[in-house]
Amino acid sequence: MSEISHHRSKRMELLLQLFHAILEKDKPVEAIRQNQEIIDNTQASDIIALVDILMQTDIPIEKLKTGVNKFINVLGKTIKSYPDAQCKKDSLIDVFMANNAILNEKLKAIKPLFRQLNETPDDRQLKNEIAERLTALASFENYYTIKENILFPLIEKFWSDYRCLHMMWSFHDDIRYNLKNSLKMIQAESFDLKQFNRLIGDLYFNMYAIILREEKLLFPWAAETIPEENLAGILPECIEMGFPYYQPKMEAAPNATEVIFPEGTVNLDTGALSADQIILLFNHLPVDITFVDEKNKVRYFSTPPKRIFPRSKAIIGRDVHNCHPPESVHVVEQIVESFRSGKKNVASFWINMKGEKILIQYFALRDKDGNYKGVIEVSQEISHIQSLQGEQRLLDWVQ
Repeated sequence: MSEISHHRSKRMELLLQLFHAILEKDKPVEAIRQNQEIIDNTQASDIIALVDILMQTDIPIEKLKTGVNKFINVLGKTIKSYPDAQCKKDSLIDVFMANNAILNEKLKAIKPLFRQLNETPDDRQLKNEIAERLTALASFENYYTIKENILFPLIEKFWSDYRCLHMMWSFHDDIRYNLKNSLKMIQAESFDLKQFNRLIGDLYFNMYAIILREEKLLFPWAAETIPEENLAGILPECIEMGFPYYQPKMEAAPNATEVIFPEGTVNLDTGALSADQIILLFNHLPVDITFVDEKNKVRYFSTPPKRIFPRSKAIIGRDVHNCHPPESVHVVEQIVESFRSGKKNVASFWINMKGEKILIQYFALRDKDGNYKGVIEVSQEISHIQSLQGEQRLLDWVQ
């Protein structure tokens, strides 16, 4: 066993050296020729481990991604020889691969339109057709969202070298960017064909690259290292979020595996928190919250640092009708009865108070069977929100 570990360690060392030779353009052709045997014998787990190591270095992510693209291109023949994951029909990985197959067909179908566009760049009808195809393609974003929010967290529980997922997520975002901007460009009055071709080229490269890396690296290694029941356990949640093209029937999905929560916590269905954590969570939301149960009794209110409407513990257990003056109590009664009858689910008001704009909203609470279980009042000062313009994507903290 130690001899196997030694050989793998040596192989990883040589792969790292090869990567840096490619990245830094330090006689890469010579490095590839000298390491051809290593390239031919590299395993999927080696590549995953290598990217994990690289993600922990101080190499800027964009430079790292460029290097990984070149590196995987060098290993392309070897990677393509890897077997696909062995999986049952409509299992988690099979559903992912089925969506990839449909995506591949859609990518192929659009290609002739791009060639036509280069011949007749002013053809508005052609541009409209391309816009429709790109819009349909954009729905594939949900596939990446499922991976990032459901599959990746599961993999992280079983892999110590999971940081390759962070890089894959970054490539997902590149695809989102290219899809959004190519669609925006094809719909605009002013059209830059050269820039559009560049965006589409990057889009196709990244989409095809992700498919290859999933089906030859990520999925087979996940199938080999993660118990089938765990993979099956997340399928219902993936189906609920919605695959873009191929969506299996929910009844075909196995039941999710039971999650064991730490002692002393409350099972909140999507997580488990202690009582202290629940109190901290509610009291740090930038809103006032008051909960009234189905019997019209006040059961809870939050205590954020700045409460808009004062509350005291004396109101707990009090009938909500007694918490309002005669002039407005009829409005409260109307809201509650509309919620209770099922006619309405939301009521919103906004007022000016002490130089601030206050949004007051009421939301009906219903159980899974639709039975009325009370109402929450949520109040928020929104002057700052109203003043927001444009976008802010970078942190603006003063250093």
